[in-house]
Amino acid sequence: MLLSLVTVFLLLGTGQAQRTTSDFIMEYFQRQLQQLEGRLIKCEQDFQHFSRRMYDMSKEIHSETSKTNVLKSEVKGHIDTFALRLDRVERDVEYLHNKIPDAVQVDIEDSLLEQQVKEAKLKKTTVIAKGKDCSSEVVGIKSVKIVKKAGDANGSWMKDPIKGSAKIYFFSGTRNSTVLAYTSLKTFTEPNSTKKTEVIRLPFPWHGTAHVVYNGFVYYHNADTNNEILKVHLSNRTVADRLLLPGAGRMPAYSLNPHTLLDLAVDEMGLWSIHADPDFSGNLVITKLDHSSLAVEHTWDTNCNSRDAEAAFIICGTLYVVYNSHYGGRSSIQCLFDIHDTIYTESIPVLFFPKRYTSHSTLRFHPKDKQLYAWDDGYQTIYKLEIKKI
Repeated sequence: MLLSLVTVFLLLGTGQAQRTTSDFIMEYFQRQLQQLEGRLIKCEQDFQHFSRRMYDMSKEIHSETSKTNVLKSEVKGHIDTFALRLDRVERDVEYLHNKIPDAVQVDIEDSLLEQQVKEAKLKKTTVIAKGKDCSSEVVGIKSVKIVKKAGDANGSWMKDPIKGSAKIYFFSGTRNSTVLAYTSLKTFTEPNSTKKTEVIRLPFPWHGTAHVVYNGFVYYHNADTNNEILKVHLSNRTVADRLLLPGAGRMPAYSLNPHTLLDLAVDEMGLWSIHADPDFSGNLVITKLDHSSLAVEHTWDTNCNSRDAEAAFIICGTLYVVYNSHYGGRSSIQCLFDIHDTIYTESIPVLFFPKRYTSHSTLRFHPKDKQLYAWDDGYQTIYKLEIKKI
């Protein structure tokens, strides 16, 4: 009996020892797993911190790269502008040099010559001779005649002032390559005028509404280019000449007509171009072009700004800029620039158009008729000008 009790106690002691050892091992492994888990969590936190730092550094590098690219573009723009200005000064200097008589030996220092060029620009002194018929100024807009409503909201229509032809040339839209020609204004206004229309296909589409017809040629802004002017023969539809107009095409010529990057005009003195210069506070720049070769004869920086301007026209070398509001209103001539300096522009009153609500995409002056052929939100309109002798 006593032996049996001892045996039971020994068995009970062995089981208790086995349970204590197992629990110790489990606790040990749990502590190790907890430590390993803690290390893994810290490793993950360190990795996330490192990733954030790498992302922040990447953003900083990208930001600095963008700033560098912007600065690079600005520097390039300044260099291009300086080159353009230098080219203008060189042309002015060359022209003045050629105007000095050979018989008279005049010794002018370079600095004095440059100063004369600057003074000539500030005084708006012209180098283009005034035409014999140019001794007048616009003092009012007498009447308006709505001829027809046809085509898109934007476009232009005109006659050829040199040929003396009664033909009407019709340009619809801001991008097209088809010109419609009508034999006369009467034909244009007839209900079945499309049956008597001559269709002219240009070799390249135009951009905006900057087109003029002059001496049997059409001059227009070539689409998909910033500043290329094409001269196309209306008879055989071939390109006779082309010009990349310096400085043009970097902003709209008139803020209320953003589709027109450069404009063209014809007056008693010939062919002109008009564009806005972002480096000159958005003021308009006018350029006299040789209609035969498209060579630049001279360029003037004007005091007329393109902001809130909708169109412009030139008469006898005087730029008349028409302004309006973004919502459409009564158009008015509020700024003039005379290349001959014969009109005291500061004393000219604001000239209002007779129709109260207008929105012109083009105004084409006809030197013979003394009228403006306007495109007013899809309406083809004629304004008769009141012109006074100076």
